[in-house]
Amino acid sequence: MQAHQATVAHVNRISTAVPRHDVHEAFGRFVGGLLEGRREAVLFKRLAGRSGIERRFSSFQPVENPDGFVADTEGFYVPGQFPPTSRRMARYGEVAPQLAGEAILGLDTDLSTITHLVLASCTGFMAPGLDQVLVRQLGLDPGVERTVVGYMGCYAAVNSLRLAHHIVRSQPDARVLVVTIELCTLHFQDTTDVEKLLSMLLFGDGCAAALVTAEPEGVALDEFLSFALPESDGLITWDIGDSGFDMHLSGHVPQRIQKAMADERARNAPDGVLRGRQPEDYGIYAVHAGGKAILDAVETGLELAKGRLDWSRGVLKDFGNMSSATLMFVLQRVIAGATPGPGLAMAFGPGLACETFTFRKI
Repeated sequence: MQAHQATVAHVNRISTAVPRHDVHEAFGRFVGGLLEGRREAVLFKRLAGRSGIERRFSSFQPVENPDGFVADTEGFYVPGQFPPTSRRMARYGEVAPQLAGEAILGLDTDLSTITHLVLASCTGFMAPGLDQVLVRQLGLDPGVERTVVGYMGCYAAVNSLRLAHHIVRSQPDARVLVVTIELCTLHFQDTTDVEKLLSMLLFGDGCAAALVTAEPEGVALDEFLSFALPESDGLITWDIGDSGFDMHLSGHVPQRIQKAMADERARNAPDGVLRGRQPEDYGIYAVHAGGKAILDAVETGLELAKGRLDWSRGVLKDFGNMSSATLMFVLQRVIAGATPGPGLAMAFGPGLACETFTFRKI
């Protein structure tokens, strides 16, 4: 009797979109104005120069006033008058459907054939949900099966792809639309705390849309694995406050990740990150571009050769950290340019947890 061969889910293609306005340098000047004359201003400028980021995008258009103060043209962020969470959520409802629609249409696929929609976001809430708005806006089948992966943070792309993976394996004719959208610049905080300002320096807005089917094109998804780093639950937090969502990103995160990766390399267990293989067995690494220090930690912990994380470093340079959308931007570049072969993807987020999967570039 012939053994049943399981259906393999493939990320066939990925389309991405970002808002029009590059705010990275403007944010640096904005912070410079806040910290003018303070010793912290020199520290911020030095560390910002080492961020590995050249551009980050936002729906807000920066402008420099005649007195040199940098703000946005809408007056959304004025020191001492930053908006409440309600206004930020209203802005999410205005901007997110348009940006998500742009990314989805970029897939250039017949949307009437989509059977499932998986949407991840941790930067905004609205009801009717963004998933429902997109179904109406883009003319998807009203009966499409919808799942929202909410408030999981940077590793939500992995969880979303895992859902799509399970859907296709159980329903081989499924055509799953996976959308990861984050408007991180909605959550700047009114502060002069340098650690918080450096965290805000990392984040930009972005959206990715992926088509996942059983068709052998793009990258084939394989083994998914999740694990939490011990005694680290307070290192990354994302709290809902009266003035938006407040990110805490501890400076200890990179060293914890480096140690975890080094331990995994030494352990090299079948149920570990490397799945019992050697780091060099993976020709492709798709790592969430959470920051230069995060990528350095993975590279050092796994003892990877220089250049193995170039796909991720390129996304960080061009877009910054877009939370859940970031890994999808990396995978888009892998699909477009990587040599066929085995790959390992991973992302880190609140918990402190690591979500991973193996894949094969077709």
